[in-house]
Amino acid sequence: MKKTFKYRLYTNKRTFNKAGYWLGLCRNLYNVALEQRILAYKQNKKSLSYFSQSNEMPALKKEIPEYKDINAQTLRESLQRLDFAFRRFYTRVKNGEKPGFPRFKGVNRYNSFNLLQNGWRLEGKYLTITKLGRFKLRLSRPIEGSIRTITIYRNVMDKWYACFNCDNVPERKLPASDKEIGLDVGIKSFCVDSEGNRTDNPLYLRQVEAILRRKQRRLSRREKGSNRRGKARLLVAKCHEKITNQRNDFLHKAANYYIENYGTIYIEDLRITNMVRNHHLAKSISDSSWGKFFGFLSYKAEEAGRTVVRVNPAGTSQICSRCGTKVEKTLADRIHDCPVCGLIVDRDLNSAIDVLQAGQACQALTKEVALCVA
Repeated sequence: MKKTFKYRLYTNKRTFNKAGYWLGLCRNLYNVALEQRILAYKQNKKSLSYFSQSNEMPALKKEIPEYKDINAQTLRESLQRLDFAFRRFYTRVKNGEKPGFPRFKGVNRYNSFNLLQNGWRLEGKYLTITKLGRFKLRLSRPIEGSIRTITIYRNVMDKWYACFNCDNVPERKLPASDKEIGLDVGIKSFCVDSEGNRTDNPLYLRQVEAILRRKQRRLSRREKGSNRRGKARLLVAKCHEKITNQRNDFLHKAANYYIENYGTIYIEDLRITNMVRNHHLAKSISDSSWGKFFGFLSYKAEEAGRTVVRVNPAGTSQICSRCGTKVEKTLADRIHDCPVCGLIVDRDLNSAIDVLQAGQACQALTKEVALCVA
């Protein structure tokens, strides 16, 4: 299986400055190639190809000797990014849309470059990049499998990371389990499962909203291009970075609990993009990060040999889990009170049981269809 390993990089300031210089050269190459493609498209409605622009690299290196220090595959990867952006542009044109051209990359919009088969050497916890320098890795876990590509990127806090994209990573299957569980996610409680376990929603953004508001207000008052604005921007970025780290840590731990203890996990197939159109709940929904949680569950389940089944969410918050009667409720109604069978239970627990039952019915139907086909 494929997997990505991410590590923080450490070295001297001079090497980091040179890495930033490489980023600037790759960004300039991207922008120049983009301008060529736009002019060619406006003249004859046909754009240049990746291969035609790649063949111009030797001439570019003669005119601008600085590009000779950068790995040729790294430069071609910048052109491949542009080619991918233009292929999506053509797809939108064919669909009858009126799309704009791909955007030129500003200073803060091009923050990574790739290393492919050559130009680097890994020795223990040290990564050496040819003509760039030597970096020390903070190896929080060992690198497994065969390294396919390495991505060097810089975040908004000017911290540098290396991402090793590996193939043939051995699976870490957990002991088989026949336990099944349904999950219902929400805002008041992040997650309630069909066994009645409740996980409170930390809402990390809401916790520091007042502090973040003051920092953003201070940033907006600074003069653009000034050193004081740069310092204020870093303070805002640092606050967002902490929120992201806290949220990811919480989501990983929540996902690990269910992966380790259950063989089959049923979740709702939510259309979160449509849900955030509700402006009263959009911030809380985004802060809860249900989509990221479901993504963590899916990739952890694949590695551990577990099963994650997505269930149609239609009616799971209204149907009685005991008798199947539809009981209309608003978001303010937190108790499910069935007038037919008399079931009185928390609405989130009722929804989790509905998700479990719907998932089990779907799995049973799938098995029947498979048997009939066989």
